Amino acid sequence: MEETKVLLKDSEIPRQWYNILADMPTPMAPPLHPATGKPVGPQDLAPIFPMALIEQEVSSERWIDIPEPILEKYLLWRPSPLCRARNFEKLLDAPVEIYYKNEGVSPPGSHKPNTAVAQAYYNKLAGTKKICTETGAGQWGSALSMACHMFGIECKVFMVRVSFEQKPYRRMMMATWGANCVPSPSTETAAGRKVLSDHPDSPGSLGIAISEAIEEAVTSKNAKYSLGSVLNHVCMHQTIIGLEAQKQLAKIGVYPDVVIGCAGGGSNFAGISLPFVRDKIHGKQIRIIATEPSSCPTLTRGPFAYDFGDIAQMTPLLAMYTLGHDFVPEAIHAGGLRYHGMSPIISHLCKEKLIEARAYNQIETFDVGVKWARTEGFIPAPETNHAIAAVVEEARRAKEEGKKKIILFNWSGHGLIDLPSYDAYLSGKLEAHELPEEEIKRALKAIEKFPKP
Repeated sequence: MEETKVLLKDSEIPRQWYNILADMPTPMAPPLHPATGKPVGPQDLAPIFPMALIEQEVSSERWIDIPEPILEKYLLWRPSPLCRARNFEKLLDAPVEIYYKNEGVSPPGSHKPNTAVAQAYYNKLAGTKKICTETGAGQWGSALSMACHMFGIECKVFMVRVSFEQKPYRRMMMATWGANCVPSPSTETAAGRKVLSDHPDSPGSLGIAISEAIEEAVTSKNAKYSLGSVLNHVCMHQTIIGLEAQKQLAKIGVYPDVVIGCAGGGSNFAGISLPFVRDKIHGKQIRIIATEPSSCPTLTRGPFAYDFGDIAQMTPLLAMYTLGHDFVPEAIHAGGLRYHGMSPIISHLCKEKLIEARAYNQIETFDVGVKWARTEGFIPAPETNHAIAAVVEEARRAKEEGKKKIILFNWSGHGLIDLPSYDAYLSGKLEAHELPEEEIKRALKAIEKFPKP
């Protein structure tokens, strides 16, 4: 019988996170304080993050120890399986071996708890009583809700309105873990009220929800803000995915030719890819591909520029690929990929051509997602479908070239709570949503006056 899973024992779980800042071949542009134009210091971040996370954000140490209380929580679902997609390989009929890291086995069903548990732990040590955050499709909000309950912290989640309406079961998950979830834009913050006054029917965006969550955090007693993607420490927490994958592939004597992950803010892509980016920096021949929606093509069509991470301009200015902080993407079903910006780490790697990026429309991603479900059984999240689309493209290329390829991708979450989006696809109601060039030009006017990285 052919093996389809490579498993690690609990005792083999990585005990450190990997920090790629120690291996960057060129320095990254620093985040800037919008008022002074100077690099942001730890004191500037202290009102919204505990100091332990701020230290990780700016650390240049290659390896950061994972505290035992975090490892204990991780062991509820980690190490996650590395699986061989043999049935999907047969469907594609190409000279490829396809491996995927199944992050859908976590309690909320995605990769998000890898950083949610860590952030809740460090907030608990700092005496935080309440954490405020935003969420797109709801994977991050549900993960942080679970993590906050584990450590006895109140949790409030601003959920992008279109996903709040499309994905009611995600907010029910948050409520089950004791969190308060409200649709964004809301009437509970000045940032939300301003958006609603200008656009009463706004579908919301992560940029809007971030503004609301930060405002709630800085105006509440003993509260902090938590971000589920983009930032350096978040990407670092996710590297446990790639570190496990390297151990698992080594067990069977395999090394990938291509590593793939979907990218909205960049955290799950960072998780699978950064340990392999380190290998590439040190000479390995490997291609690393980030995938995104064609309706929100941050990496593929946005400029590398300084921009805010939110619509109300409450974050520092980040050097990243961006579509403009007031850009509101189409109401596609891959809510976790509807973000105007991109992780500074991922942006820097893309600018340096250590990784590449591709965009796909939601019809072609659901097409491959259904094919996956009908061969491998598991129903992928709409976000994950973007990674599978690149897997199919790479398999087609391998067939045309007549060269065998080993493909690894991050199966970042299951789609069991996204079934209405599959229903829309199967009934022919989905639209492709290609972003017009004029909309990009309009949105980018908002950043023309900012410093250049």
